[in-house]
Amino acid sequence: MSDLPRKAVTRTAKLAALPLGFAGRATWGLGKRIGGRSAEIVAREVQQRTAEQLFKVLGELKGGAMKMGQALSVFESALPEEVAGPYRAALTKLQESAPPMPVQTVHGVLEAQLGTEWRELFVEFDDKPSAAASIGQVHRAVWHDGRRVAVKVQYPGAGEALLSDLTQLSRFARLLGPLIPGMDIKPLIAELRDRVSEELDYELEAEAQREHAEEFAGDPDVVVPDVVHQSDQVLVTEWIDGIPLADVISDGTDEQRDRAGQLLARFLFSGPARTGLLHADPHPGNFRLLPAEEAGAAGNGAAGDGGTEDGGTEDAVQEDGDGTAEDGGTAEGDAARWRLGVLDFGTVDRLPGGLPATIGHALRMTIEGEASAVYEMLCEEGFVKESIDLDPEAVLEYLVPIIEPVQADEFTFSRGWMRAQAARIADPRSPAHQLGKQLNLPPSYLLIHRVTLSTIGVLCQLGATVRLRDELEAWLPGFLPETTEAEFPDQVAGQLPEQATDAVPEEELPPAQAHA
Repeated sequence: MSDLPRKAVTRTAKLAALPLGFAGRATWGLGKRIGGRSAEIVAREVQQRTAEQLFKVLGELKGGAMKMGQALSVFESALPEEVAGPYRAALTKLQESAPPMPVQTVHGVLEAQLGTEWRELFVEFDDKPSAAASIGQVHRAVWHDGRRVAVKVQYPGAGEALLSDLTQLSRFARLLGPLIPGMDIKPLIAELRDRVSEELDYELEAEAQREHAEEFAGDPDVVVPDVVHQSDQVLVTEWIDGIPLADVISDGTDEQRDRAGQLLARFLFSGPARTGLLHADPHPGNFRLLPAEEAGAAGNGAAGDGGTEDGGTEDAVQEDGDGTAEDGGTAEGDAARWRLGVLDFGTVDRLPGGLPATIGHALRMTIEGEASAVYEMLCEEGFVKESIDLDPEAVLEYLVPIIEPVQADEFTFSRGWMRAQAARIADPRSPAHQLGKQLNLPPSYLLIHRVTLSTIGVLCQLGATVRLRDELEAWLPGFLPETTEAEFPDQVAGQLPEQATDAVPEEELPPAQAHA
């Protein structure tokens, strides 16, 4: 397979086969239960078979179908281990097997976007892509001024394929529900569809990436590649080496896991305060762990970009690609020497004032046990509809386990903790499930909610120990009683809180789940 399969009939036929397969497995599961197998065992078997077929089809199609698979991937931490193992394997195969565009197609896009003399812009250009994903692929190259660069080339017809896939997927979203306990799939698909036009717009992506690169230039913790050139279907950014976060998840040392988790949490909360933008695709493929001296050697601290527009496979991005710290530094080195490289700014949420102060206020009051005040704020913000009347103490009881990572000085995220939260909320017999069904997610919080949950999923995959509360105190408006909103416009202007500039202990990570 070479080009993106764009024919609507072909793509729709493949996607339409999915619900039939799900229905068949549900019938098979019912038969097994009638035959005496326990509901739990049968459910796991159905879940495993569903994951295998889902990722097989999504991988063949790329486009919105593959993007959906990647969006689901960070929630594998919530699955039972018997299912999560095959699920992870299926996803890895999906990410690594996306077939590249034919060379002539790539050259055609470059000629159309950069001109007939496009080769003169490069000293070197590798025709073999270093990464392939849902709406484009990345090529390693050397710019005419000698800088190593990543050249992101959009698939012809990517927009049409994305919209077609997401429309089709939305028609049987409820059938995907069993794959992720406690996860409402339909709003996720609707949100992905709403963001498609933004993600296809490389001008918007370049603008968001430039803002981050400028703000984080020389930052001791975070590296953002700078933009070199941009057109409608081609984006050229500086190259970045480092250990892909997926490799840290699979083979990293405890030190690397903890440092990566702490920095991921720091970036999640400091980004909106410093840039007014929320990086809205916290997929492992969009992050690198790199030695601080190597990151600094790139010049302004905005090293390069070996990522893809949606966090697809980047195994070829790193020269050695084996998940070890080959490019300077050792696994036993000082954790503070590691920095987090951040890629892919195709999807961002614009938050001019930073994250809403109501989030900080609500978290603080929940920790302090102020049930009535928390409930009143949830009602005012639209998390509880006017027609619904809930017991404030029950709402507090629902929220407290979710914010456990914020209550401790440091917290170790794990798949076991994530599964326990998912099971508590997903079990129809539990009070948490019954209450959760009555809560609402206001549209203005939808992207923040997904980014937070996705980040927690990555932290649980890392198994990192994180000082999350430190990051909230430094960056989240409203979390500290003495914090006023007036302090945070200064941060957007580039003035970092004193606490956030200090070297942070190795053990740290991001926030807790919101309503599921």
